[in-house]
Amino acid sequence: YQFILADKQKGCSLYLSLCHQHKRYRKRYGSPKRNHGIKDRIMIDERPAIVDEKSRIGDWEIDTIIGKGQKQAIVSIVERKSKFTLIKKVKFKTADLVSRSTIEALQPFKDKVLIITSDNGTEFAYHKQISQELESDFYFAHPYSPWERGLNENTNGLVSQYIKKGSDISHIDDEFLSLVATKLNNRPRKSLCYSTPMLNFHWNTA
Repeated sequence: YQFILADKQKGCSLYLSLCHQHKRYRKRYGSPKRNHGIKDRIMIDERPAIVDEKSRIGDWEIDTIIGKGQKQAIVSIVERKSKFTLIKKVKFKTADLVSRSTIEALQPFKDKVLIITSDNGTEFAYHKQISQELESDFYFAHPYSPWERGLNENTNGLVSQYIKKGSDISHIDDEFLSLVATKLNNRPRKSLCYSTPMLNFHWNTA
């Protein structure tokens, strides 16, 4: 990459062959805001091992899908065993709005919320408020380790079939997102023996 960068600085065009030539390089480590902007984090290393087994209902992963211009966002929440998905809109990706949206989305299923796992985005800085309101535990994956929330990453990919990643989401409301979630929750999954997240969630919580 350094060779290609030097080639570009000479006015040559090797960089045009790169898949992501239009993206600017951003240093991935040492950012105090991202790595240390959340107080009292409990890391995924301390999360109960049973969560990895996906043997019970109640363990959730959470993330945000950012709209065009890094302004509005969608909160994406998925239950690990059933793949049952909830998505809600926030006008700004602030810790206050994200925490309130998370609590509102999960409140109807409060007795089925045991553990929530997120990345280290500062929008989850109010994790203690979420834990308190939902009476659940909150854990953080390691920075730049999306595989530790692989189901959430996959779910975001499914959401992008309806809402293109990086698109303007200002016109999107919770009513539309509810329809998207309904479609995802009623889509048969091979990993569920071609059952649906909706059936699995309610069957296992009945």
